[in-house]
Amino acid sequence: QVQLVESGGGLVQAGGSLQLSCAASGSIFSINTMAWYRQAPGKQRELVGRIISGGSTDYADSVKGRFTISRDNAKNTVYLQMNSLKPEDTAVYYCAAQGVKLSHSVRTYDYWGRGTQVTVSS
Repeated sequence: QVQLVESGGGLVQAGGSLQLSCAASGSIFSINTMAWYRQAPGKQRELVGRIISGGSTDYADSVKGRFTISRDNAKNTVYLQMNSLKPEDTAVYYCAAQGVKLSHSVRTYDYWGRGTQVTVSS
């Protein structure tokens, strides 16, 4: 099976920066899309940003210009650089790997990490 492990969350003051990392491990042949989602207390999980295997990216309007998503395909790792953080960015951030082809399967699968807490103080 495939495991996604996030790291890099924590507490930061408004205006500060954090970088999240998510490494996927297992019998992976390829990953089409790697993405970051977040869920704040009492709110639905929302897409923060995603990056396709070819490198194209997509962001939520609320983070455009502040967050940058990147990936290292050789390491099956995705990063989220978060700058100019705001208190409203406080949430649990989840990594997702979508369209994952395993080494010995023709099907594709989606996987989620367990999440990492990001707290931005005012």
